Amino acid sequence: MGFILIALLCVLAFAPLRSMAAPYAAMVIDARTGEVLHSRNADARLHPASLTKMMTLYIAFEAVRNGEITLDTPVRITQKAAAEPPSKLGLRAGQTIAFRYLIRAAAVKSANDAATAIGIAISGSEAAFARRMTRTAKAMGMSRTTFKNAHGLTEAGHLSSARDMTTLGRHLLYDYPQYYNLFSRQSTDAGIKTVPNTNRRLLAAYKGADGIKTGYTRAAGFNLVASAKRKDERIIATVFGGKSGASRNAKVAELLDLGFRRAPSRAPIRKPERPVYAGNVGLGGDTQVAALSGAPKSSLRPLGRPSATTQVASAVAVVADQNSDRISSGIAAAIAEADVAPTAPPVETSDTRPALRPDNLVLASTEPASPPEPEQEVITRLSSSGGHLWGVNVGRYTTRYEAEKILLKTALSEMTTLDGSLRKVSQSSRGFDATFQGMTREQADLACRRLQARNVTCFMIGPS
Repeated sequence: MGFILIALLCVLAFAPLRSMAAPYAAMVIDARTGEVLHSRNADARLHPASLTKMMTLYIAFEAVRNGEITLDTPVRITQKAAAEPPSKLGLRAGQTIAFRYLIRAAAVKSANDAATAIGIAISGSEAAFARRMTRTAKAMGMSRTTFKNAHGLTEAGHLSSARDMTTLGRHLLYDYPQYYNLFSRQSTDAGIKTVPNTNRRLLAAYKGADGIKTGYTRAAGFNLVASAKRKDERIIATVFGGKSGASRNAKVAELLDLGFRRAPSRAPIRKPERPVYAGNVGLGGDTQVAALSGAPKSSLRPLGRPSATTQVASAVAVVADQNSDRISSGIAAAIAEADVAPTAPPVETSDTRPALRPDNLVLASTEPASPPEPEQEVITRLSSSGGHLWGVNVGRYTTRYEAEKILLKTALSEMTTLDGSLRKVSQSSRGFDATFQGMTREQADLACRRLQARNVTCFMIGPS
């Protein structure tokens, strides 16, 4: 009788430990076509752990592409970022570090402090960045995913699925191939020290493996999204809920082998459609979702340059209209219209700031003027600034559309100092410069300092 009682107590003691094991889920796809080759429990909403950082990095790449920040932007580390628990780079509150090193630390070492610093640098706060992460996930079709932080530590409501994380891994591969080599590095220079790759064992042991991301928390178990390429074939395999790092790696290798067996030797590459840009809009880096929902009813972008008579009349109308709510809603509607249109990439440089002041900046006036040469400039707002001869440049882009969109977004985020200025796109042989003109020197200096504080590229332009 005593033996039975002891056995019963042991069962009761170990039952909770078994129940704490993280649920298992898996997904295998042919990366070239997106075809599902194997799935198990793939749509269950589970804890993603540091697989979260794949989205943090995706948005970091997106922010660089769209001119929100550059790889060389110095980022000041906040107390919140510095206080994140390990794994971490060891950042200190108040120090500054180039944005590129935060990306490397998050991708290779899976550093939580670096991930949080990325989110705050881009969106102003981790909460705002998490909302952007979720918007981007929905735009990718990741219907089972909600993010609450940038690093992946367990938090209520912070959930994803094996299918969604596989989708995200495929987008990283095809949307930003120029950065993909980060995930295959055995180690990397992260600015303050060299850090090893958390996935180096699989990278070294499995032929063709070149990424992507590991993750572990007690609630999640051992997770991994892995990609491998052999000849013309590429497979992505995802595992949630591994019992250990070694068993997880063994299972991923087994799934990759399965993928290579089932995938055809030749298949067309059907790249996923890049998600609609869901960047920061509005004050403080947050997004005015209500203003951007639905189709816009109007756009502030004019059809063409007005004649001298209508130019003067329009300038008077702008001065008379003091209703800031209507101006704000109009700008937001125009941004909504811009964000659903296809975008072209900016100039492929590490910094969108132009090297020299454009030669063809022409200050606008409400006085009659000779018509410009065709396709040289587009004025997106009239100004009654009179003799104000200063302005600011917020970047150079490969298309007029991108430059106009940045002007609208910047105007909305910094209405206080840019109100009344002229938004103008100027074309040169080097691209399209987005500028605000018709300001005093003091206004231009203040506007530029405020924009640079938000990590927006900006420099003053003076009288020509």
